[in-house]
Amino acid sequence: MNEQKLRGLLGLAIRARKASAGIDACRMMIRSGKCGVMMLDDAAGINTRKKAEELCRKTGTPLIILKAGTIEEAIGKSNMVISVQSGSFAEQFLKANEIQTIRQSVK
Repeated sequence: MNEQKLRGLLGLAIRARKASAGIDACRMMIRSGKCGVMMLDDAAGINTRKKAEELCRKTGTPLIILKAGTIEEAIGKSNMVISVQSGSFAEQFLKANEIQTIRQSVK
């Protein structure tokens, strides 16, 4: 999935209220069992990265690291972490991430 489509899908998920931005909102979504995937901006600070990785590791939630600035461009806020509810949005992000991972390993 190219960068523009990814940003568009992120923005759409936020507007549809199927995604939450910020580490505290993500933590609440994960604890409620609704989180399908968490996305972390590559420019996130060390503490934010640790919190996100620990949350995902404990709960088995998939974590996708996005290129620096992608989240900010998509939603217009300077948040570094987004969680997407289980369902079609989360499936599309995971599918796109698998394709990207396969392409990187082939190169």
